[in-house]
Amino acid sequence: MIHEFKEIINQTILNQQKGLKNVLASVVHLEGSSYRKPGVRMLISEDLTSVGAVSGGCVEKEIIQRSKPVFVDEKPKIITYDGRYRLGCEGILYILIEPFFVDDDFLKEFSKATTKRETLKIESHYTKQDEAFGNFGSVISFQNNKQFSFSDAFYSQNKDDTHVFTQILQPAFKLIIIGGEHDAVKLCKIASNLGWEVAIITSVKDSKQISDFPGANSVIGNSPETIQFSDIEENTAIVIMNHSYVQDLKYLVKLAEYKPKYIGILGAPNRRERLFNELFEFVPDISDDFLECIYTPAGLHIGAQTPEEIAVSIVAEILAVIRKKEPFSLRKINGKIHSS
Repeated sequence: MIHEFKEIINQTILNQQKGLKNVLASVVHLEGSSYRKPGVRMLISEDLTSVGAVSGGCVEKEIIQRSKPVFVDEKPKIITYDGRYRLGCEGILYILIEPFFVDDDFLKEFSKATTKRETLKIESHYTKQDEAFGNFGSVISFQNNKQFSFSDAFYSQNKDDTHVFTQILQPAFKLIIIGGEHDAVKLCKIASNLGWEVAIITSVKDSKQISDFPGANSVIGNSPETIQFSDIEENTAIVIMNHSYVQDLKYLVKLAEYKPKYIGILGAPNRRERLFNELFEFVPDISDDFLECIYTPAGLHIGAQTPEEIAVSIVAEILAVIRKKEPFSLRKINGKIHSS
């Protein structure tokens, strides 16, 4: 997840400012099942503090202990963690531990790419052995074809006979919240905790500040008549929570020009038919695909009552929609939770 990698980079910069070395532990292969999948990472600093996680918390202490030699000799290595006898997950993790350094050029490219919401690629070279040292390491590639190794210890032009784990980091999922009341603040907090990029659109007549929405990336005052959306058809959800039927309808008419994946609208079920009927009057040629992306009332039926609970139900519905899952209790599953 890009937000986890951002957190690692930010902590790396702080550690480097303190004169501390850093190593990066990445799960690059899995045999069997585990709490998390290949591509998860944790940063370990020279004082043995860490950021991030590669499991539910059982593996991290051992990884920290086994990373100590990398700080001394700066040689990348592969370790394994067999969870079959300790975690109950019936899986063997292959973990690449490598020196990690962030220089100004890399930070500049990474900042540009995330601002432009570009896709990144990380290729990690490793071997399927336990406690093996060698020419292992990771390279990150940007859409402008620039590449950076995570450390000078890895010679990417001489990779020997290694396996390669490739991870594509998509831009952070984006949530646009149209509304500026108390419930919008709660939704903003929960979404930002997931690492989502949150944009708030409030009324021009009652514009708010970014300090009013902890975790928000942007807050603007606008109206359905003047607003212009961009890049909202992929990796983006929209929740309309104006508490005004007229404003909701106006924004829905505006959004009919686009093809977002999810549009959630607060409100009672009995106003849904009226909303759709009037939408047809303003946009006679509206597509079935657009209507399918409208969820009103927004949220899953989990008995939510408070603003915080309603926010959870909305976030859960968004995840179900974008991941193409029909919600039900995991207790009904007998096999693997994740198909891949």
